[in-house]
Amino acid sequence: MSKLILFPVPIGAEDIGFSLPPANAELLAGCHTFIVEEIRSARRFLKRAGYPHAIDDTRFLELNEHTRQQDIGNYLDAIAQGENIGLLSEAGLPCVADPGLLITREAQSRGIEVVPLIGPSSLMLALMASGLNGQKFAFNGYLPVDKGARTAAIRRLEERALTEHQTQIFIEAPYRNNQMLEALCATLRPHTRLCVAVDITLPSQSIRTLPVATWRSQRASTNLHKRPTVFLLGD
Repeated sequence: MSKLILFPVPIGAEDIGFSLPPANAELLAGCHTFIVEEIRSARRFLKRAGYPHAIDDTRFLELNEHTRQQDIGNYLDAIAQGENIGLLSEAGLPCVADPGLLITREAQSRGIEVVPLIGPSSLMLALMASGLNGQKFAFNGYLPVDKGARTAAIRRLEERALTEHQTQIFIEAPYRNNQMLEALCATLRPHTRLCVAVDITLPSQSIRTLPVATWRSQRASTNLHKRPTVFLLGD
């Protein structure tokens, strides 16, 4: 039976070979239908990846934050006709901080084989380099925008990190990264360890884990504005 194949997409590296193993490229060439978050960026990715077929003859089905489960009922029909379908993330791993879970859930309910492929994940790369606990961790997505709710959330995550020895991972919209760092410096205890992982896989990459007291002294010289960032808390 044909499969739903989950293709990771580069998260920043200009050299696509850094993120796209040769085996992934071979499987990519075998798909003529792709489920994607945004068609224009998917077309750009396929061209960069050396996709051998005419892009204009390739079928794209959109799946994003506005898509409902009832909208995707026919998205997997080509699999019944013997065709593999590719699922592309906008960046990084499909279905991880990504709306692709709707289609993998549908595939699982139909008994369709789902094939995840190796590729870049900013969350895992940040955790690997952080020096924080990689045996026990949690990804918390985005924290609240409201200042009071955000402060409460930061305190809850810090408590879990310190009492359960569980690394807490979260992200922010890039244009609010500086405000998030300010909130973390103002809220966390001085000895809590905070990792700030910026521009992962880019030449400007920086992954630094420091006590919050040190981050406070360096806050004025740290600019995260519009730079993809992962935050991690640990003991």
